Amino acid sequence: MSIAFVFPGQGAQAVGMGKALADAYPAAAAVFAEVDDALGEKLSDLIWDGPIETLTLTANAQPALMAMSLAAMKAMETEGVSISDAKFVAGHSLGEYSALAAAGAFSISDAAKLLCIRGEAMQAAVPVGVGAMAALLGLDFETAKAVAEEAAEGEVCQAANDNDPGQVVVSGNKAAVERAVEIAKGKGAKRAMLLPVSAPFHCELMAPAAEKMAEALAEVTMNDPATALVANVRAEAVSDAATIRELLIQQVTGSVRWRESVAYMGAQGVTQLVEVGAGKALSGMARRIDRSIACVNVGAADDVARAVEAIKG
Repeated sequence: MSIAFVFPGQGAQAVGMGKALADAYPAAAAVFAEVDDALGEKLSDLIWDGPIETLTLTANAQPALMAMSLAAMKAMETEGVSISDAKFVAGHSLGEYSALAAAGAFSISDAAKLLCIRGEAMQAAVPVGVGAMAALLGLDFETAKAVAEEAAEGEVCQAANDNDPGQVVVSGNKAAVERAVEIAKGKGAKRAMLLPVSAPFHCELMAPAAEKMAEALAEVTMNDPATALVANVRAEAVSDAATIRELLIQQVTGSVRWRESVAYMGAQGVTQLVEVGAGKALSGMARRIDRSIACVNVGAADDVARAVEAIKG
């Protein structure tokens, strides 16, 4: 059996996530403590007690979701699972930082600091109300991409997330994204709706944030990951730190090629996907991309034994 560990992105956050893991596994609790120390604040209190409105703010949600994922990974390591058990790691958008921290490319502390910077930079890149994102359901990627191009009309409108065969998210100027919603309905989309997000992620409007991340990443020590990363912007494996650093910068304005990434892992022989962290969104996407890949998620203390059994066979 060939395994990949995958790490979720923004939108999976929930108040209370990781509390049971931290209570059950000292190694998981240590992750939250390390993130708190790195940021100089008790992010763990916000994660466990809310309010959800504050946790959902981009600068909080990104390091919080990374902490949750790494806590789950440390819990599995306590039970004898190693990152080296996997052929690949991958993460959806911010989840790429979780994947890299899990694979030892940079420390948990550095990942937390980078994600705090990333969240603040992405939020600051576009004034509130100027940008938007929308989910187009029931259209293939090429059709959704064409919808975005037609809707642009001189503004920015891009295919931001290619999530699975029937789910593409577009991002850009609000008026252009609103046009894309109407065009998509005319092209036969099952549903097309604006998303409740605070900024238009993964499009050209994020260029100021990409510049900030280039500066921040230049200051961080990066190692080659212990397990190859299937990168969002390439949808193929990379394993040298210098290339990964460049791809993380490109990722801010580039598309998250998740459908292609999962298909690539399947073509490379992966038969078991382990979703490490909050929610089950990536497992659902994977099932729609390649039904031959089994999925198990680790988001709570009682998930750990089940996942370890699936991994160890």
